[in-house]
Amino acid sequence: MSSTEYAAAPAITLTIAGSEATGGAGAQADLKTFQELGVYGVIALTCIVSFNPADNWNHRFMPVEPQVIADQLEAIQTCYAGSLDTVKIGMLGSPATISTVATALGNQSWKNVVLDPVLICKGQEPGHALDTDLALKAQILPLATFVTPNHFEAESLSGISINSVEDLTEAARIIHEISGATVLAKGGVRLAGENAVDVFYDGTTTELLSAPKVGEVAVSGAGCSLAAAITAELAKGATPLEAARTAKAFVTAGIKNRVASNAPFDALWQGGNRAA
Repeated sequence: MSSTEYAAAPAITLTIAGSEATGGAGAQADLKTFQELGVYGVIALTCIVSFNPADNWNHRFMPVEPQVIADQLEAIQTCYAGSLDTVKIGMLGSPATISTVATALGNQSWKNVVLDPVLICKGQEPGHALDTDLALKAQILPLATFVTPNHFEAESLSGISINSVEDLTEAARIIHEISGATVLAKGGVRLAGENAVDVFYDGTTTELLSAPKVGEVAVSGAGCSLAAAITAELAKGATPLEAARTAKAFVTAGIKNRVASNAPFDALWQGGNRAA
């Protein structure tokens, strides 16, 4: 390549999420996933979360002021006006943050809005968590084009108990009917059986994405990285089903090559594909 030739510009991909200090989840996981999959990652931080080793590794949750979130999004949306059409939404954490983000999203059109519907954060007061859940369902879920609930979130959004792959499939259908979004409902290690099964449903196609379980304990960052991988692939032009398949393989490799720590959980390594 000569000095006057340049590589094709990467897709610009925004994540609106919280910082997780150990690096396994949240904004850190999103940006590492974006980099691995060849898109240019941009972040608007909504909160700062740190696990508390002295309190059973529960979360210490510090929200970012709504005006600061609005300022970040104003800068991002102005800077990349015309080239930013894909966003992933992760941990929001409060009704005020949700309202701020919903307003900012309404300032432009989006091709892809991927919602990882974080409905609870250990360490929040129960009443505050419920208010946050209700606000997320009312203001953010209707904007989503793709939703990636885990087992707990799929039960909350669908209103049914999930004890089997058949239940997970029904939950995915219900969530699609409620939101109009494509759904990848994650069974992970929480359903019985040798395989970690996720259900893709877009209103027409149902597909089970299955891979052998790697241990029986959830790995930190798996859900964040799955949604971020879907976001990256959509930004590059993949179909939703193609994006889901790529994301499943990406996360499976990351779990196999997990990072151990002194916490009671391991962390997914977003570079797992390179270790294969």
